[in-house]
Amino acid sequence: MSSSVQRKRIRKDPAARRAEIVAAAAAVALAEGLECVTLRRIAEELAVRPGLISHYFPSAEDLVAEAFGCAATGELDRLLPAERAGRTPTGHLARFLAHTSGEAYDALSRLWINARHLSRYRPVLRGRVAEQEAAWRGRLETLVRDGVAAGEFVTDDPSAVAVQILVVLDGLGVHANTATPERPAAVLRMPRTTAERELGLRPGTLDEAAA
Repeated sequence: MSSSVQRKRIRKDPAARRAEIVAAAAAVALAEGLECVTLRRIAEELAVRPGLISHYFPSAEDLVAEAFGCAATGELDRLLPAERAGRTPTGHLARFLAHTSGEAYDALSRLWINARHLSRYRPVLRGRVAEQEAAWRGRLETLVRDGVAAGEFVTDDPSAVAVQILVVLDGLGVHANTATPERPAAVLRMPRTTAERELGLRPGTLDEAAA
């Protein structure tokens, strides 16, 4: 019998303990899927009793929603920080798009596919998916507006441009769960092509800015 749950428990501040639980659940969600986020599994990850997890999350559905929200927010903050410095809007957009394609982005694509599917049957998760979609759209729209204000981008509808870019990213992301042969460079470049076309940028601008 494992002794991992029998060792002396370290009493933590409730807010810190809750954050620890959510972070562990988010890591499992990204690596293995939201179906693997259960009270027992997260208890095992943290070497505590399942009762401690259920004290903070009486409903597993709430923990799943929190796990998705935490994972999606963490990736958004990594890919497109709210506080931007050191780069122009073009540079930040180029960096964002450079990190949202290929194998490195597949884990996040799988998480979104997983969450959108499960949200059909889970109202709490459905609400969290809607919140995250709005957050990602809003963060990208703000970047586009900043680029327009700086004279780097040209568009009359920053919101529509943000949606178009995200739709292309979602379209490419659906292949994360399939054994799709290597995609042509032109296909992988579609998010940048879309952004350059809609923002009045010279073709290749975002490739150069990401270098």
